[in-house]
Amino acid sequence: MSILQLPHAKPEAILIDWHATLVDTHDAMYHAVDDVLPHLKELDLWDRLLDPDDSKTIEDAKLLIYVKDHKRLHPKIVAQRKISRTDIFEVLFGSDQDAKGRAHQAFDEAYKKYVDEVFPLEDDIRQQLERIRALGIKVGLISNRKRDFLEHELALVDGTGWEDLFDVVVCGSDVSKRKPSPEMLLLAMEKLGLPPSESCWYVGDSTTDVIAAKEAGVTSIFYNGAGWDQAWLDKIFPNTIKHPHRPDAVVGSIAELTSLARHLLAQHKRVERAR
Repeated sequence: MSILQLPHAKPEAILIDWHATLVDTHDAMYHAVDDVLPHLKELDLWDRLLDPDDSKTIEDAKLLIYVKDHKRLHPKIVAQRKISRTDIFEVLFGSDQDAKGRAHQAFDEAYKKYVDEVFPLEDDIRQQLERIRALGIKVGLISNRKRDFLEHELALVDGTGWEDLFDVVVCGSDVSKRKPSPEMLLLAMEKLGLPPSESCWYVGDSTTDVIAAKEAGVTSIFYNGAGWDQAWLDKIFPNTIKHPHRPDAVVGSIAELTSLARHLLAQHKRVERAR
């Protein structure tokens, strides 16, 4: 997979993940996850943890073993700020939808204490989203957050709030299954009046975002704000039977996303003129 790879279609709509793509809520998220992990037995989730031998990767197995041994995240995981709570629950519970749902519910309860800790991930995100909208592209927000948490964070972020930047907002509490299920993306497109297609781009920072996009039948744009090198990208998207999904393109910033959208729109116009 090349970082220079381009999407196959110009965007009519761009759906964007919230945490670790548009905003930094890492501290709040990791605090809440670490509040949940010591209580897995009380939540009847301890026996639902995967066997490390069933983990998809060695890194997943290491995370799982550490949680089993210490009932918290490894300090390196927290320091690196590379993995979302959705990915953490995927590593811990695999395909067990009920266990993941209950873990998310416990997380939501714990997150209430930290919900005010939200900051723009980049200084110019508002300006970039306004530029994307000025291109005639619909913009949607996708988050596994509960709606009341997300609406609070939307109103709080940047000191001004970003409610005016999105044509549609879909949350984890709006659907029966959160990401990596495609339900949120499909609901967002339904609300926008658009069919699932490559003309809808979904931008997110995690493997679950890529899986959700591919399962929904839309273009997957991986947001590499952490600046991972190609070797790491190839490791997390190995194109194996267990990990078949790979993004259609990679961007390192929302400004790069804006430039990519402009490029594809201009390319489409050139093709139309040539006909």
